[in-house]
Amino acid sequence: MTGLKYIKLLGLALGIVTLNIIVLSPGLLGLEIGSSAFATAFGVTLLLASALALIYGSYIWLFKQPVVLPVKKINTHEDYVDALLRFKQVTVLEGDINLALEQLDRLRKKYDTLFHVLHQRFDSTELSYKKFASVIKEVEKLFYLNVRSILNRLSVFDEAEFKSVMLQKTTRFSQQIQQEKTNLYNEFLTFMKDSLSNNEEILLKLDKLLLEISRLDSFEAGDIENMACMQEIDSLIKQTKYYRQ
Repeated sequence: MTGLKYIKLLGLALGIVTLNIIVLSPGLLGLEIGSSAFATAFGVTLLLASALALIYGSYIWLFKQPVVLPVKKINTHEDYVDALLRFKQVTVLEGDINLALEQLDRLRKKYDTLFHVLHQRFDSTELSYKKFASVIKEVEKLFYLNVRSILNRLSVFDEAEFKSVMLQKTTRFSQQIQQEKTNLYNEFLTFMKDSLSNNEEILLKLDKLLLEISRLDSFEAGDIENMACMQEIDSLIKQTKYYRQ
């Protein structure tokens, strides 16, 4: 995301430079500062506005802290990515955060590919299309639900406390308290690994679904439920809903 900010700032700078060249170059509009009161006022105003726009853009994209959305208000794919990026500086979880971001990127690509294939093979009004689309969207919800759970845990994670418990060999507390703290953080790490594994399973099932759809020649809408991958996905959805209740 940082790279995108620099690209935006570069685009703004190039736009400002281009505008000034067009307005002030003799071979173009040829507005010459000093030639008249109007030209001078307009030229100076343009230069000042350009400088202010560049300063404001630099502040917005390089220095202003982004608004942190509460987890319950996160809705879009970009919201999930931005929320995870906030935790990239947590060194002990860097690998997990990078994997979660990679999974999000892969989900977006698979989702787009699946719907592209569906649009090629079916009309959006067909029952077959609607059944496949419904399942894909349901699986997507499960994926984001796992990411939301991860973010809820990360929001209360204290890296300094984690290091003091998990990495230091000596402690001022009793062995029992130290063990309970260790168990607590081991449970957190296990939760992270399990959530990422669940999302990896979802991505795998989407791959299988894409492969099965690509292999289909002709079939009836009623055959969809009998597809091996669709049965696996249906089982995953039911298990997750039961677990969340």
